[in-house]
Amino acid sequence: MKKTIILLFSLFTVMLSAQNKKVVLKKQVVEASCGQCQFKMAGKSCDLAVRMDGKTYFVDGTSIDSHGNAHAADGFCAAIRKAEVSGSIVNDRFIATDFKLLQETKK
Repeated sequence: MKKTIILLFSLFTVMLSAQNKKVVLKKQVVEASCGQCQFKMAGKSCDLAVRMDGKTYFVDGTSIDSHGNAHAADGFCAAIRKAEVSGSIVNDRFIATDFKLLQETKK
């Protein structure tokens, strides 16, 4: 019985630590855009999202409208832009502590 309790407690601890996994990013360049319009994420309105390593995350700490008109020709709903970000990924959301939209390069 004592071994069973210890095993259950160990499994519970592992499950809790896996759920609260936090990834910290410092000055990483990512793709930024509207999660719904460009990244095809589920949602009801236009929300800022980032894509890194092929995975998309909605952003907390800044909004889609904080970086210009989202519906302009170069806005987040019409284009995927590059941004330099710092923050952390918590519960499948990117919590931005710094979000700097990079200038588009002329082709």
